[in-house]
Amino acid sequence: MANVVPITDPADPRIDVYRDIRERDLVGRAGLFVAEGRVVLSMLLASAAFRPQSLLISARRIAALSAMLSDLPEEIPVYSAAQPVLDAIAGFPLHRGILAIGRRIDTPSADALLEAMPAEATVLLLSAIANHDNLGGIFRNAAALGAHGVLLDSDCCDPLYRKALRVSVGTVLSVPFARLASGEDALALLERHRFEPLALSPSGGLVLSKWTPPRRAAVLLGAEGPGLAAELLARATTARIPMTSGVDSLNVATTSGIVLHHIAAARADPAGGGATEAASGR
Repeated sequence: MANVVPITDPADPRIDVYRDIRERDLVGRAGLFVAEGRVVLSMLLASAAFRPQSLLISARRIAALSAMLSDLPEEIPVYSAAQPVLDAIAGFPLHRGILAIGRRIDTPSADALLEAMPAEATVLLLSAIANHDNLGGIFRNAAALGAHGVLLDSDCCDPLYRKALRVSVGTVLSVPFARLASGEDALALLERHRFEPLALSPSGGLVLSKWTPPRRAAVLLGAEGPGLAAELLARATTARIPMTSGVDSLNVATTSGIVLHHIAAARADPAGGGATEAASGR
């Protein structure tokens, strides 16, 4: 049975970590993150790499969540508050009525993450993706289309930020990811683990549909606007997605979905109508 603890005072020190959650999430979370909503909470409770520290739930939602909460260890408190108290704690109207504080318990290095990949695998290498909506969308696409992991360089924002988690529909908690150290040579790391890099760029040398995915593929995606650094483009096969005249690029999350779908389709039917030209363009 869940350990339900009623909270009647927004100033109760037991729920300090939830107070003014927007500002706290931006300023710093001391290794913790905020899960918001039923779907994200269910992903957190099912994860082996992340663990809930506590929950804060609107009193009106407790009964409907009883099955989900029934297996929670007793040492994890489920704080319950009436909606006005919950809103006062969070600092804004919390319509979903569900929050949890989580902690990552399995934090692999980028090297260890790649080492654990199967013989046929797809990873995403993200460079300077600083928009939380885009990052969440990329993780959602990665989960939906079978990517085995995500590498983030040191300039990417945190996928465990509340908004990124929400946009990803909790898939940040199911897709393995690791962060590269500042200055780490990502392409050398990929080469060491036999991943062949494909960099997406509007000026790519190869049309994506003509690219045959290798057994180990690494898809490189950069921030909208500046895109990928010239040094990365020079060391990878480059591909473009043809677009209508006058439009120079796609949203980076949309791009990730198109590329991952191309890879999944080619692997599902390697003999049928897929790419016909070797990935040799730069």
